[in-house]
Parts: sequence; C-alpha cells; structure tokens
Amino acid sequence: MIIDVPTSLGSGRLTVSEAAQPRAVVWLGHGAGGGIGALDLTALADHLPEHGFTVARYEQPWRVAGKKLAPRPATLDIAWRETANAVAELADGLPLVVGGRSAGARVACRTADDLGAAAVMCLAFPLHPPGKPEKTRLDELLLPSAPTVVLQGDRDTFGTASDVEREIGSRDSIRVVPIPGADHSMKVLASSPLKAQDVAALVTASVADFLEGVLA
Repeated sequence: MIIDVPTSLGSGRLTVSEAAQPRAVVWLGHGAGGGIGALDLTALADHLPEHGFTVARYEQPWRVAGKKLAPRPATLDIAWRETANAVAELADGLPLVVGGRSAGARVACRTADDLGAAAVMCLAFPLHPPGKPEKTRLDELLLPSAPTVVLQGDRDTFGTASDVEREIGSRDSIRVVPIPGADHSMKVLASSPLKAQDVAALVTASVADFLEGVLA
C-alpha cells in the first residue's frame, strides 16, 4: 500500500507492508544517501509483518522529488513530524515504533518522545562523521525515553558497534546488536562469514526479538 502525504516541504510517501493481524506499526525513515530500498529496510518490510508488525517505510519529500542531497536535519524533522497524523491513522491506536537507518535513525531519536513512541529502532546510527569521533551525536541517541535498539556493523566508519557500546556505557534502556563484518550500509566483504542474506536475517530476527520484549 502506498500513501502519499503532503507536507509543507512537498509530498512524502509511505510504503506500507501490512501484517494480517498487526500488534504495532513500525515507522522507518531512510538515510541521507539512499532510499527505502536499502537492504535492512527491505528485509524488515518483507519479514516483520510475519511477526505481527506492520511496517511503514517513509520517503522524505526531497527523495520523492528526485533530489540527490538531503536537506539539513531540522528540515528532515519537519516532514517527519507533519507525517505523524497519517501514521497515527494507520496505527489506529496500536503502539507506534519509530526508527530508521542512519539519518533516519537520528530523526526518529530526536522526535520519539514527542510522538509518543513505544520503542525506537536505529539501523547504522551515525555516531560521528567518518574520521571525526570528537563530533559525537551521542546526545541524540540518548534522547528517547523509550527502549531503543541499535543495530550496528563492526566496520561502520560512522561508529562501530563497539564504539556505540562504549559511548552509551551502562544505560540499560539501549540494546546494541553488533552486525559482524557489516559497514555503514550493512554490506559485508566477500570474505565475511556472513553473506547479505545472513545480515538481513540477523537484522530481522534481532528487531523482532526486541519488539516482542518491549510489547509483551
């Protein structure tokens, strides 16, 4: 199901993969360098409905308009927030989980509490720009009061799984799931013990397990 959502920045788009008997809606945003066809986002949309979770992947207006460069973070938040009513109608009272990959994960973290999210899911959270660990974005990751899961590759130049674990310290509200051999795009080397399908399966199983625990 495709839902076009007008915003003050242009039309955004929700691509919805419905569960037969949904228990929650998982609303996911894409990164600054790609769209909703990313490996991890696609895997979640394909398989989470089998676990009772409807998945709504959101394309920001800049992406729908065919532009190649994402606008500033605050602009991404505007379109996301203005789409919240459409997602609430889709959820129809069910718990809402927000998340996304990279820049989309940052948006979800910054807005989760205001939108009443029951949980937050971050794929490849960009902890810092590549090569600049001093410019940390830890403050954004710590914003949500809801339980949060971070799925992070151990070759991610924006911060590895170990980096995220070290930065968050003993905070038990955030679960970190390392993705062995994966980079920021969740891609693995030919020599990696995990292949692309294994990464997709690990991401889906880890998210489903997290949501089962949160929503039990």
